[in-house]
Amino acid sequence: MNIGLAQINTTVGDMPGNLQKVVDAYHNLAAEGADLILYPELVLCGYPPRDLLLKGRFVEDIETSLQSFALQTGAVPALVGFVERNTNTKGRSYFNSVALCCEGKWEVVARKCLLPTYDVFDEARYFEPADSPGVIELGGSRIGVTICEDIWNQPNVSGLQRYSSDPIQYLSRQNLDLLVNLSASPWHVGKEFDRIELLRKAANACNCTVAYCNAVGGNDELIFDGNSVVLNSEGVILFKCTGFAEDIKLATSKSDFSNKLQEDNLENIRRALVLGLRDYADKSGFRKALLGLSGGIDSALTAAIAAEALGAENVTGVSLPSKISSQHSKDDAHELACNLGIEYHVLGISEVVAAAQFTLAKPFEGLEPDVTEENLQARARGLLLMALSNKHGALLLTTGNKSELAVGYCTLYGDMCGGLAVISDLPKCLVFDLARHYNREREVIPLNTIEKPPSAELRPDQKDEDSLPPYPILDEILERYVEKGQSSQEIIEAGFEAAIVCEIIRKVDLNEYKRKQAAPGLKITPLAFGIGRRMPIVQKFQSQSS
Repeated sequence: MNIGLAQINTTVGDMPGNLQKVVDAYHNLAAEGADLILYPELVLCGYPPRDLLLKGRFVEDIETSLQSFALQTGAVPALVGFVERNTNTKGRSYFNSVALCCEGKWEVVARKCLLPTYDVFDEARYFEPADSPGVIELGGSRIGVTICEDIWNQPNVSGLQRYSSDPIQYLSRQNLDLLVNLSASPWHVGKEFDRIELLRKAANACNCTVAYCNAVGGNDELIFDGNSVVLNSEGVILFKCTGFAEDIKLATSKSDFSNKLQEDNLENIRRALVLGLRDYADKSGFRKALLGLSGGIDSALTAAIAAEALGAENVTGVSLPSKISSQHSKDDAHELACNLGIEYHVLGISEVVAAAQFTLAKPFEGLEPDVTEENLQARARGLLLMALSNKHGALLLTTGNKSELAVGYCTLYGDMCGGLAVISDLPKCLVFDLARHYNREREVIPLNTIEKPPSAELRPDQKDEDSLPPYPILDEILERYVEKGQSSQEIIEAGFEAAIVCEIIRKVDLNEYKRKQAAPGLKITPLAFGIGRRMPIVQKFQSQSS
């Protein structure tokens, strides 16, 4: 069977635009000789639709799109993900379903069984689960139809399975010739390898070929990597679509498979962030972006990603030096802008800061200078950058990393100002690694930017390590506490100094209020500071002694 994989990049809620992509892919693949065409999960409305499902006409418009697509189909059958109304008197209002479209007609052939409610997922809020996956007969072949999570019933980090039912176990008894999975699986580092292992297990369990079609593109903070794939019954990859790019391909028995999984994590992260930023800007209606260039590594990396994602001609870098800013930082910012070929401006903030200090002189009388005065500089920069954003209609990119955001080493309404936090899910050490990766062929990011000690430069001779432990130590503690959920005692027993561990945990818990006000950030780790981490701001749980 020749299987067409329509790995297309959809926009949530853009039913006309998504429908056109679905139709175009169908005609292209049908003309190439496809016997069956697969699309991603919920392709007609985009994933995840979230509370758009609660809007009155949303599902009605999806149904209209489905009917329109079905009328344009010929003899080649297509499996399309859509939202189906639940006409029963019990249960939630909708099913996450698959329709078989062929010769002008459509019918529901599968509904999603396993509805994820962990990390970024909240499907049980909207959908009713099916009791079993779909099985259909096409051209003499018996085909099992599953949707995304239906192949993911594996033990979680606690060793427990999330679901009591297992669609793959059910399908293993159905004498299948082919198992298909329509998916919208968000990416994080290493996720593509986890998926392949699950697909291999499914192929072995069902003793048949497996075809997997995944979404691609950025929707809000989520990045979908595509990497659609076909495996034989032994779990050997027969064919794979390109990762992090729209790809419409025909997988045949004669396909020359040469597109292996990309094993370079840094390259995958680069491609993911470029895709995520490009789609966030494009789908939000922005054509240009701007950011502050401090001469430091975070803004340098963000600028490099922006130039690649949007084109250097559409990115503006702004240096905002104060009286404290070092000459090497100003030089590094200018060199970076030249290397990237982006528009560059220098706007001094000394007069803005002086005006604020003058205005605050009386209420501050008799009080010693402290972090308040330092933050005036960051907030002056935020003020000017937001003004430029408003005036020129450019998306302002924030440049903070995950390590800083975790411990609150950032200024509300200052360096946190902006519409998208491009590297907010990259720990500081990973920022350095990715910056070096950008320099693999030529010097994009000035070497001095990479090699000099990190500094916020809000007071003379300031270094990050004046306030924080060395980043390799900080990042590992943060990974253990934030991503792995380890207690302070577990982290201390792993060999970290007790006082440092307790202070870092205190800062993480204390600064939840800042993170709730931060710009959305692109997710590239298993647990980002975003919709997948839902901590209360006000709480008294003693996490240091847990």
